[in-house]
Amino acid sequence: MDDLYPSPDTVHPVPLPDGSVHAGTVFLKPVIDHPRWEIGAYSYASAHHPPSDWAFHLAPYLYDFSPERLIIGKFCQIADGVQFITASANHRYDGFTSFPFAIFGGGPAAGRPSMPGPGPDTVIGHDVWLGQGVRVLPGARIGSGCIIGSGAVVSGEIPPYAIVAGNPAQVIRMRFSEDVIARLLELCWWDWPIERILQNEDALCTGDLRLLKAG
Repeated sequence: MDDLYPSPDTVHPVPLPDGSVHAGTVFLKPVIDHPRWEIGAYSYASAHHPPSDWAFHLAPYLYDFSPERLIIGKFCQIADGVQFITASANHRYDGFTSFPFAIFGGGPAAGRPSMPGPGPDTVIGHDVWLGQGVRVLPGARIGSGCIIGSGAVVSGEIPPYAIVAGNPAQVIRMRFSEDVIARLLELCWWDWPIERILQNEDALCTGDLRLLKAG
């Protein structure tokens, strides 16, 4: 039936008027099979030119053998041009040179002094909107409910429900008061069954906390 909400296992969840689907938008969970990715239900990405490999398109330095992980929560919205620069892209830079001699030969790479140690995971919370062309740097931790403006370069820890923009990214303002943020994090609506979420669509999208609590 046309009114059924798509399963989180749907590859192309956006139908077009002619009955086809929008190839440039995918739910990430069913299209990424990668040992270093963890993806929540209903998180999606869009691209004007859909790639054949969404994992490489979004996180080109996250290899199968990388020690770090990329963790993305539920209901995240990832615009065209977003890229996650994960820790395996790093060079060692605490010495006199950052040149990665070990990757070009001269013996096994493992344990060589020109190789950096394992880097941190990159963690994106739930219901995070990453605008066009955002760059997320290694080890960034973006809290649930954040909005990241187009072209922002994000590092470090971003508190939940912050609006962030710029290079380097700065918190412009918080979306809600501390009390409302605390209540939203307590409610964890993203963990509700999809039927309950849709029943609360009005409250969620208009910011009516009283109506949301009643639902």
